Amino acid sequence: MSPATKELLKKVRMMVPPMLEKFHKGMLGRVAVIGGSEKRRPRTCPAHPPPVRNPLNKSLQSHVICTPPAANVIKTYSPNLMVHPIMRESPHQTPATTLASPVIAMLAHLHSLVIGPGLGRDELMQATVAEVISAAREKKLPLVLDADALWLIQSRPELVKGYKECVLTPNVVEFGRLADSVGLDTKGDTGKEG
Repeated sequence: MSPATKELLKKVRMMVPPMLEKFHKGMLGRVAVIGGSEKRRPRTCPAHPPPVRNPLNKSLQSHVICTPPAANVIKTYSPNLMVHPIMRESPHQTPATTLASPVIAMLAHLHSLVIGPGLGRDELMQATVAEVISAAREKKLPLVLDADALWLIQSRPELVKGYKECVLTPNVVEFGRLADSVGLDTKGDTGKEG
């Protein structure tokens, strides 16, 4: 092994905590995913953190916040997931601020929040997520926004503008819509320097 590789591995070991059997749920972090609408629940699974893919890793506490119909399916993905059927879709009569309240209460116990996979574009779901994003930003909670959360951001960019603890993960089409929504011209950019 080259000296450069050894040095790189040394740095990686300093950043990545060991996975010890004595660790219990949540010792390596607590993350929640908001997504899983009635029509888009299958899209939520790939976004889940490692316990879904690696049932032996129980040190990362994973929450999924979704609609009740999606919760029944998502619970079958892994016994390590903590599923919260809190979200509601239109024409539910509960205001978004009320629906967001239990999610916002959870934020103090999380290390990061992923929003978007399987979320859908339902008006009530989007309004609820907007409330949660605002609260997460106030608490300086790291966010990852993907898929349908980006749909919300293109209509309300002020939710994340200037927030350095937020990562947007657009594909090419989503990037174009986001750029258009804030007035950036991407048509003339060829991606080449010079």
